[in-house]
Amino acid sequence: MSSDLSVILPRVLIVSRRTLRKNKFVDFVGEYHLDLIVSYGAVPVIVPRVSGVHMLLDSFEPIHGVLLCEGEDIDPSWYEQDTQCLSQEELDEIRKLHASDTLIDKEKDSIELALAKLCLERNIPYMGICRGSQLLNVACGGTLYQDIGREISNKCLDESEMVMHMNYDDYDGHRHEVKIVENTPLHHWFKDSLENGKMDILVNSYHHQGVKRLAQRFVPMAFAPDGLIEGFYDPDAYNPEEGKFIMGLQFHPERMRKPDSDEFDYLGCPFAYQEFVKAVVAYQKKLNSLASIQKPLKLNKEMENKRKTIVRSFSLAKDLYNHHGHGMNPAKESELQAGAEFLESNTALTVQQENRLKQMGATVRNSGSYIERLKQNEEREKMARNAMEKMSIEQLSELLSFYHTMGQISSEILEKKIHDIVDI
Repeated sequence: MSSDLSVILPRVLIVSRRTLRKNKFVDFVGEYHLDLIVSYGAVPVIVPRVSGVHMLLDSFEPIHGVLLCEGEDIDPSWYEQDTQCLSQEELDEIRKLHASDTLIDKEKDSIELALAKLCLERNIPYMGICRGSQLLNVACGGTLYQDIGREISNKCLDESEMVMHMNYDDYDGHRHEVKIVENTPLHHWFKDSLENGKMDILVNSYHHQGVKRLAQRFVPMAFAPDGLIEGFYDPDAYNPEEGKFIMGLQFHPERMRKPDSDEFDYLGCPFAYQEFVKAVVAYQKKLNSLASIQKPLKLNKEMENKRKTIVRSFSLAKDLYNHHGHGMNPAKESELQAGAEFLESNTALTVQQENRLKQMGATVRNSGSYIERLKQNEEREKMARNAMEKMSIEQLSELLSFYHTMGQISSEILEKKIHDIVDI
């Protein structure tokens, strides 16, 4: 099997959910999710909900996208939710009424929060459905209602505002109304199904919790009549063509199908998955492009040490050239020798350059003015190191590409510096 990243199909990680079957725990993922991911050209990779997996996520690389979906309630300790608005008696009643959802699964929480934060750090495409949208909000600092029925529905004064967000007797057939926010991705996907200028559609949902305080980075895309947010996204991280997609949907577009049929209620139902996979594919291409730039040569230990020494020497020289430094620790001078020797042995100088060097009575290694400038650069070198530690992967890759082209442009830089000195 080829290990070339360019021939690997884009991979979407999905965390399984645990259930009890024949007195044994079984992990599963809803088939609708898997079918849609595959149909649009990606490969679903199931992350098992087992102890310790949250410490092994590096083993699932490369990660091109993450889809998180159904599951139990998220542990309130993750978002420091104040439950004092509900009495102990009310909490007990909630646990009894929603017994299958209120059993906290801390291991699943740990795995999925780690994946969500990884996506946010790397801008990996992320789509959250139902619990997955709640978890995204929590990962970004938002909070949840402990129980919609107790905290929202019971406070609705107008009966028209009351919404049934789950129906145990009609899991797939249940629908309730949501109002789509104009000029959002959700509006774009469902606009052909909106009639007479209305912004309402009927959605399938199955949840007793939901977004209470939406994290600051997100913008709502849909609301239920009771005011509950049914969809949101990050507009600064949404551009599927460029591999950007951070979104949460509280309802289930994958299950919005006509009775006894695979036909969707609306043409826009599968678009969330289509656009998500489009972003996943684009992200993979971007990642592969970056990997091709960063792909290192396989060197033995001695050659690798020499390479690191030369790279450091070039780094000091680049900083000097760009910033016209004013100080250099004498201890740093020796580090410039490796770069100078590399240039002398690998750079073909023109006759004009050689003549000018002779006229100046200087070389890269013994030029008095050059060394003097290096001695003035110690503080700037420290600042550069601190800055590099804060640089993103993209910025570091650009710096790395500079090292690859350093040998080619060094003679031009040397020519310019010599010309400037001679003209003085």
